[in-house]
Amino acid sequence: MHRLAYILSASHSGSTLLAMVLGAQPGVCTAGELKLTHLGNPDRYRCSCKALIRDCAFWNAVKTAMAARGIADFELARAATSIYEVDGSCARRLLAPLVRGPFWETLRDAGLALAPRWRAYLKESQRRNAALVGSLQEITGARIVVDSSKLALRLKYLLKNPDLDIKVIRLIRDGRAVAMTYTDEWMFADAADPALRGGGCGQRRASARSNMTDAANEWKRSNESADCLVDRLPAAQWIRVRYEDFCRDPKQVLTRLCEFLGLDSNHINLDFRAPQQHVVGNGMRLDESSKIKLDERWKEHLSKADLAAFDQVAGELNRKYGYN
Repeated sequence: MHRLAYILSASHSGSTLLAMVLGAQPGVCTAGELKLTHLGNPDRYRCSCKALIRDCAFWNAVKTAMAARGIADFELARAATSIYEVDGSCARRLLAPLVRGPFWETLRDAGLALAPRWRAYLKESQRRNAALVGSLQEITGARIVVDSSKLALRLKYLLKNPDLDIKVIRLIRDGRAVAMTYTDEWMFADAADPALRGGGCGQRRASARSNMTDAANEWKRSNESADCLVDRLPAAQWIRVRYEDFCRDPKQVLTRLCEFLGLDSNHINLDFRAPQQHVVGNGMRLDESSKIKLDERWKEHLSKADLAAFDQVAGELNRKYGYN
């Protein structure tokens, strides 16, 4: 079985940072979001090594390794490692809702079982995900691969993959910070250099949420979905980490994570950009510094009206996580 550490969180909670720091530890590697979606134009998308991803030697090596595992058509633009790429409007509608409780998930699975293309697609997607993790292990020599895809529904199905041994890192960040990034991802959740934003091409993408109410609701639902999933896992299979705790004392948090993953915690490397990494995902992967710095720009940028709108929708859950 291939060992996988899956970071489960709402988007823009620090998953790419955490994945890259973990990927710099001995015996670990990461390629970021293994669901391999939202790359935009793959001819202009840049790997974290700054090469255009189609020209990146690492990703071409992945393609060769995947072919050796019987997947000759592996392409980053159509990797088929995401469950959401299934053909058929019925299956896609059933996959649209976030993870809920056992009753609703049983209904979802029953409906998907009737979708004509779902079972074949899920089987192939599971094969491709296991092959991708195995290929990354082969190329890097790592024992553990970190997937920062974040999505609870993706994890739900990966947990059923017989070829994967999965540990879950439940990452949480103050919802006010996350909601702020949702309203302007270009400014608050991308590369520091504007020329490298938008996947490395410097082209601005429109934010999907236009107001704080929508942003707060997405953060709330994403975390409720993640909680629904981990609450049903054995205690030994998952661990909770707060982004703020990690930024304030990364060595202490990494020590906990190394112990959780069965890694040597005596040789922690915080200079996570020293080893060249090949990561897809959040634009911070294209930055230069290895400094781990707490980002609390929400305290300066959110108005009283923004804070009130957030609190009305998601304040209770935020306080449950310890954010007052």
